[in-house]
Amino acid sequence: MAGKEDYYQALGVNRKATAVEIRKAYRRLARKYHPDVNPKDKKAEEQFRKIAEAYDVLSDAKKRQMYDRFGFYSESGPPPEAAHAGRGRPVDFAGFDFSEVGEQEAGIGGFRDLFSQFFRRGEPQPTSQPERGSDLEYEVNVGFWEAIRGTTVKLTVSHLDACRTCRGTGSTGRDKTCPACNGAGSSNKGMSTMRFTIPCEMCRGKGRIVDACVACRGDGRRAETESLEMRIPAGIQNGGRVRVQGKGNAGKHGGSIGDLYLVIRVAPHPFFERQGDDIYTKIPITVTEAAMGAKIEVPTIDQSRALLKIPPGTASGQKFRLREKGVMSLKTHKHGDQYVEAQVQVPKVVDERTKEILRELAALNPGDPRAELYRQL
Repeated sequence: MAGKEDYYQALGVNRKATAVEIRKAYRRLARKYHPDVNPKDKKAEEQFRKIAEAYDVLSDAKKRQMYDRFGFYSESGPPPEAAHAGRGRPVDFAGFDFSEVGEQEAGIGGFRDLFSQFFRRGEPQPTSQPERGSDLEYEVNVGFWEAIRGTTVKLTVSHLDACRTCRGTGSTGRDKTCPACNGAGSSNKGMSTMRFTIPCEMCRGKGRIVDACVACRGDGRRAETESLEMRIPAGIQNGGRVRVQGKGNAGKHGGSIGDLYLVIRVAPHPFFERQGDDIYTKIPITVTEAAMGAKIEVPTIDQSRALLKIPPGTASGQKFRLREKGVMSLKTHKHGDQYVEAQVQVPKVVDERTKEILRELAALNPGDPRAELYRQL
């Protein structure tokens, strides 16, 4: 590419303009002089060619360096007089946002689509290679005890199954000449003075298309429903997933079937709270038990009662651990622990005798439980 024009003047920028300033100037002028915005306007078309040529050189660091040094750019090195308008490398339209041009103006959408197809023509085109079917997810609600002990659930799943009519091929097995390109496998498209040959979109460059199966409309799969009875393992957690292999959507072109994932939602329990494989419970104890100590029974998830020793002087909120009284882990097959929080219950004083005893207790223990707190303040 070569040129006598002042490329900086063509874009309306100074010679020290940054790459960002050059790109902005090009976009602004391209929107103004684009042939599709100015149909049949030769002056606008020529101006667009000039700014495109200027941008092609000034947007490339090596080309710009040569232009700044010699006053022209040429890939083969001849003087600028030997260059001919329109020769050289195609203008790079990458980074130009055609969406900023008004949609009502003639041919803008077509111009954008044309160039997107043209610059994609070197990319691999879609083929009929086997594609694995997608996975499916279903939520399953179970009770607290069902999750602890395991259960069986019944559900109806809707998924894409291989079409029985075409056996998953998506076609009748007969092909015909592509009506879009008449068997050529390519089509010509153009805008203004530019024309390109691109692969036919309908047949993807093959020139022939296969008759689609009427039952599945060429997809090779049809929506089906299936009743399943699935086992939920003991110890499953809320939000846990159970994989059912081969019960997802069928693949395309003979691809493998996807999987079905059951997402488990576990209902809460009023007494037992589960965190991972551990169980948390709150047990009320009396003032006497907290002060003097005691042995109490605590319910566990194995439907038995464990004996828990409450030491003298236990405060409300203090926690104790019952080893291996939690849920059996699906990964390690070991039981978690159960944590018991003691909650001291203050008795209701309804008679004079109780009040008298409490006054005697206060006289025997005159200390202020808030004294340490006050000292810290």
